[in-house]
Amino acid sequence: MLMGFAAMPALSLARPARADEKLGFGELYKSFGVLGLEFSDKVKQLNGQGVTIKGFMAPPLKAEANFFVLTEIPMSLCPFCSSDADWPDNIVVVYLAEKQTFVQYNAPIVAHGTLEYGPWTDPDTGFRSQLRLREASFDTV
Repeated sequence: MLMGFAAMPALSLARPARADEKLGFGELYKSFGVLGLEFSDKVKQLNGQGVTIKGFMAPPLKAEANFFVLTEIPMSLCPFCSSDADWPDNIVVVYLAEKQTFVQYNAPIVAHGTLEYGPWTDPDTGFRSQLRLREASFDTV
């Protein structure tokens, strides 16, 4: 009876590839209400899930940073915000899972990570954000 096991196909223990949902900058917010920007239903539904966003890397604040700002259009200066009330509607903070070499500000990239929204202040840098990718990575296009 042991021969029956030998004929069975081997089961793969490899983790399946993560199927990230595509998200565009035009899908981040649904309105500019009385209280300012309101996140779209899509962002709210994808909170905590894997997403992919195309954009550009703003110059990092410092060379050894573990995060960068993803922008809709190339920016030669980092759009660092001092308060979340001033949060632009065309940036996403990307917190890298592992160190990666930063690229030129005008090189298109695709960022992959777990979406998180709502006000948050990084305890190490004081950087305030409204929209983030966590455990992220990026590829050049």
